[in-house]
Amino acid sequence: MTPVVNEILRSGGNSNSNSSGSTQHQLMDQRKRKRMESNRESARRSRMRKQKHLDDLVGQITELKKDNNQILTSINFTTHRYLNIEAENSVLRAQMTELSQRLDSLNDILLYLNREGIEYTTDCFTNPFNVPYLHQQPPIMASAHIFQN
Repeated sequence: MTPVVNEILRSGGNSNSNSSGSTQHQLMDQRKRKRMESNRESARRSRMRKQKHLDDLVGQITELKKDNNQILTSINFTTHRYLNIEAENSVLRAQMTELSQRLDSLNDILLYLNREGIEYTTDCFTNPFNVPYLHQQPPIMASAHIFQN
């Protein structure tokens, strides 16, 4: 037992004695100091938990920012590729339209030649240098930069 408790037991718990009142006061002061010390320790542990939680949140923020930057980089790269492919598709569509028009023109010529009974060889269609009117059509001039904004 503590000396204070021993003193209280010796005095018989008589609160009328002067030493007993002093002992009780010391006992209450000791309990108060212990409670204050316990509260301080509890507050210190609470601050440490709070700081650890804050550090964890800061770590999560850093990780999420890093992930966000990677996603943005990926989006930018994908968008750039998409725009390039879209421009290439536009060029291919324009070329397809031009070639379709040329094919239609050649079919019209064949139809005319067949209707008029004009003799022709297939060499004049497979070798464009043999047909002078084919040189009158302009070459296909579409390119990707025409369709980009």
